[in-house]
Amino acid sequence: MAKAVWNNTVLAESSNTELVEGNHYFPPESVKKEFLKETNYRTRCPWKGEAHYYTIEVNGEKNENAAWFYPETKEKARHITGYVAFWKGVRVEE
Repeated sequence: MAKAVWNNTVLAESSNTELVEGNHYFPPESVKKEFLKETNYRTRCPWKGEAHYYTIEVNGEKNENAAWFYPETKEKARHITGYVAFWKGVRVEE
């Protein structure tokens, strides 16, 4: 079971993550969306597509653009469409 934790709060937990390029992508239903706010920040991956980002907010503290997802993906990344991954100090424990 993988668990994403930031600021002593579990943001996501699942035994069905997808591991891509060393990152655990959590199924949308396993993510606690009350801690996430979508931003306008975007990046592009040549084989996955355009990533959209969330800022995490827990107990009044913010971690800007610390989670991302692909609302639409290219063919080779279809299995992570809508899944959420974390970085910038978010611990992912297995």
